[in-house]
Amino acid sequence: MYDVLIKNALTARRQPIEIALNGNKIAAVATQLVGATAQQVIDLHGDTYVSAGWIDDHVHCDEQLTLYYDDPDEDGYKTGVTTVVDAGSTGADNIRDFYQRTRAKITNVYALINIGRTGILAQDELGELSKIDRDALLAAHHELPDFILGIKARESHSVVVDNGIKPLLAARSYAALMGGLPVMVHVGANPPELQDILQAMGPGDILTHAYNGKPNGMVAPDGTIHQFVYDAYDRGVIFDVGHGTDSFNFRTMSIARDHGLDPQSLSTDIYHRNRKQGPVINMATTMAKMLAVGYTLPEVIRMVTLAPAQNMRLLTKGRLRPGADADLTIFTVTAGEQPLTDANGNTRTGHAIITPRTTIVGGKVYDLEATHD
Repeated sequence: MYDVLIKNALTARRQPIEIALNGNKIAAVATQLVGATAQQVIDLHGDTYVSAGWIDDHVHCDEQLTLYYDDPDEDGYKTGVTTVVDAGSTGADNIRDFYQRTRAKITNVYALINIGRTGILAQDELGELSKIDRDALLAAHHELPDFILGIKARESHSVVVDNGIKPLLAARSYAALMGGLPVMVHVGANPPELQDILQAMGPGDILTHAYNGKPNGMVAPDGTIHQFVYDAYDRGVIFDVGHGTDSFNFRTMSIARDHGLDPQSLSTDIYHRNRKQGPVINMATTMAKMLAVGYTLPEVIRMVTLAPAQNMRLLTKGRLRPGADADLTIFTVTAGEQPLTDANGNTRTGHAIITPRTTIVGGKVYDLEATHD
């Protein structure tokens, strides 16, 4: 007798699968769990998929901030996302308060700590190097080692002003003192130059907004990829989508795909405004955009499950196997035309609509059907 039994489901590769849960863990996985019974049976019968719970490793969800903020559950379980990682909204001064607020949420919430101790209280949080405080950052990580998964450094001109890659160099130095945690780097308008940023990053560090359409991006004016981008990719810098309001471009993504620069992870960079007004909307819409540029469903599911779990060292998440966390997303993929817009206003017509139907977080089942029907 299991707590929850999911029957007659499909994997992203359209293989039959059944999953049993006990408490907050996956207890059994098989093509068919013959004779299994459970207190709660979810019989999917039709053409319905189940995957490990979707993970969004770049959101902004501290409700107390005034620039980029949201409710983690609006970005999370209500949209099929079981785990979110807030990417640097808070720093050493305010991350403890943020942690306490997240404990009341259904969605699993983690954080990357901003290299600047104030977090994103203003757009130029790294305009003064005095805001980078090693001892305060290390103290916060010491107190919250299971919550803080890495460091965030926003390396665009409006943020660092005249400080170039100095915040990034500090972040890499401090990450080494925190057990070699990853550094996620936001890129945007120059200076600093993307080449200098990538040359300062190491294996396991994460370049977010990698597929933007800005002049300081991976694509040269003639439509080719800069050699320094290949160099960084080949030595293990992780390329993350980080869609956001300004940072995903269909053309860039298509060129990168054609040249073998596939994103290892797919994140939304969602917050209240680009959730409500677009172009992000939610994770399912962002996934549909990846299908529209030619990725397969199994490839996209990996980008929102195993890949971000590996990026963030969440070793019990992102996997459909016994002993993993009982975080699952049940969803459908239906044929139908869907207008899709990138961050630069370019549109494509998607032909596959992804709809989350049920979110399971820590073994607890949340039916989303009423939201869609």
